[in-house]
Parts: sequence; C-alpha cells; structure tokens
Amino acid sequence: MQDRKWSRRDWLKVTAATAAGMVFAEPLRAAAPPAEAVTPELIAAAKKEGKISFYSALELNTAERLARDFEQKYPGISVRVERSGAERIFQRIAQEQGSGINAVDVANSTDPAHYLDWKKNDWLAAYVPEDVARHFPADQIDPDGTSATSCAWFEVIGYNTEQVKREEAPKSYADLLDPKWRGKIVKGHPSYSGAIMTATFVLARDLGWPYLEKLSQQRVMQVQSAADPPKKILLGERAVMADGNDYNLVLAKDQGKPVEVVYPAEGAPLIIVPSGIFKNAPNPNAARLFQSYFFSAETQQMLADEFAHRSFHAKVKEKAGHVPLDKLKMLKADPAQVQVQSEEIKARYAKLFRV
Repeated sequence: MQDRKWSRRDWLKVTAATAAGMVFAEPLRAAAPPAEAVTPELIAAAKKEGKISFYSALELNTAERLARDFEQKYPGISVRVERSGAERIFQRIAQEQGSGINAVDVANSTDPAHYLDWKKNDWLAAYVPEDVARHFPADQIDPDGTSATSCAWFEVIGYNTEQVKREEAPKSYADLLDPKWRGKIVKGHPSYSGAIMTATFVLARDLGWPYLEKLSQQRVMQVQSAADPPKKILLGERAVMADGNDYNLVLAKDQGKPVEVVYPAEGAPLIIVPSGIFKNAPNPNAARLFQSYFFSAETQQMLADEFAHRSFHAKVKEKAGHVPLDKLKMLKADPAQVQVQSEEIKARYAKLFRV
C-alpha cells in the first residue's frame, strides 16, 4: 500500500470519475432492506468468524467499552478497535479500499459527510437493526439503510470555574471576542476532528468568516481533537474553550471537577455520529451482530448514562441533571454541504489561525 495521505478532495475526484461511468447504470436510490433481528443463526455465524474490526472516532475509552461489553455478551468474538480522529479514519479507509484491502467491518465517524463518500463509492452494506427500525426517528437513518446515528453530542463553550466567575463567563460565541479572553482560549482543529469540522462549518455559515477571523486574533491555543479543549480547561492550561465536546465537561462536572458547560445563546452545533457496515467486510456476520448490539436500548442507555452521549433511541432516558435534547437550541449541519466545503474550510481555517 502506498504511503499517501488521501484527502476528501482526492477521493471526490476518484468518486466523480467512477460515478460518471455509472450514472445511467445505477438507480439513484435503492430501497432500504427489511429490519433484521438478532437470531441464533446470526450469532452462530458471527461466532464462527470469531472477530470484528471496529474503526471508531469515538474516544478510546468509549470505543473500548463498547468492544469489551460486546465480547462479554457474545463470548468467542473478539473486537479489534482502531481508534483515531475522523479525518484520519477517512484517509485510512480510502487508502485501504483503494488498494483492495478489506480490513474494516464497522466504522463510525464524527463527520457524517464521510458516509456520503463511502455510499457513493458503493462501499457500504445495507443493514437495518430491529431497534433502529422500531425506535429511531427517520431523519437519523439513511434512506437506503446503509447507516444510522449511533450517538450524538454538542460542541459547546466551557470554562474553568476556579479561573472564571459564573457572572463573568462567556454566554455566547460573541462573548468570546471580548479582549479579556485573549490568550485564555483553547480550540479544536477541523483538519483532525470531524466534530470540529462540522462545528466550524456551522459557525462559518451562521456567524460568518469575519467572526472566525476575529476569534483567531484572540491568541487561541490550538489542539487537535474535540476532546482536547475540555482537558485543557480541566487542567487549568486555559480558562475557556471555544469548542469541544459537551459530554467531557458534563462527566467532569458530575465528578465535582471545577468546570462548567455553556450552551451558547446562538445555539450549539449538533454532532451526529453515524455507524455503518462495509460491503466487503471480512467478518460480515459479526459486523451485523455488532451493529445490532450498538443500537440496542441497553447499549444506547449505557452510552447516555456513563459517557453522557446523546441517543435518538426512543426508549433511552436522559440521566438526571443532564440537559435533555428538547431543551437545547440545536444548530444542525447538512453533511452534503460540509462535504463540498470541507477542503475550503480547512484551508481558510489554517490560514486564519496559522496552524
């Protein structure tokens, strides 16, 4: 395999060339398959394969917990977790698929636009777990059944309560431009994190690039993952975060740590995390079993209770003290638009923030 870093732009070119020859030969949309329950036959077939490769943009402790719980529920099937930032997962899968290497069984990503590419390349298998069909809203399920939203969270503002008084804390994105925060802000990077890519798209769309230009003049500490800003304010390395996952702060606050979550007055970018099975998965039955386990009420409730992730499963209850979805102003992104603008966003962002 060549050691080349593939960007989404590279693969859009490949995709476009492929699609040009298929545009009249392939229907625009296939019907979603019937929902499938977990059967003794599926479990037996999965155990015969004995393993699964799970590529995940979730934090390592979350992905590993999913893997270990699955292994405990289905003894004899081992889960290999390949965890990285969403953009790096995208590059890796592109390299593997382009080289004819079929290594991934199930992948989830914090950048839903990835699934548009994978679906266009006909890399995803259609599979709808029974729980998805019964308990998830239609807008969180791919119409062709190739993916669904496994969990979600928000990108938010946050602060260290030992460094910032509640009455002086920023309450909106506009507040972050106050000179008093210069040199005190930390922020994630859209070239590494799919969640930050989506959040940057939303802010550029709703507040404009002039806002981001002004924010870049605040001497912002730049980190990679959307999980990094909460860690920096928890350690006291920065007083305020301009973006970052809300669940990290929610969990830290539950533990009595000196942090606070701020859902901005303008609204908070909603980050959805789809999961899908690859058509050429080396362990297709284990992949289907894992996907069904991932979307089960039991697993979804665990993600909400122990990791403060959001679930669209109708039977999942929000943990006491956590702000429910219907109480928040959500800023949603269209994955297709993110896909088109992603390379421009990365380039403009790197130029503004000089990273």
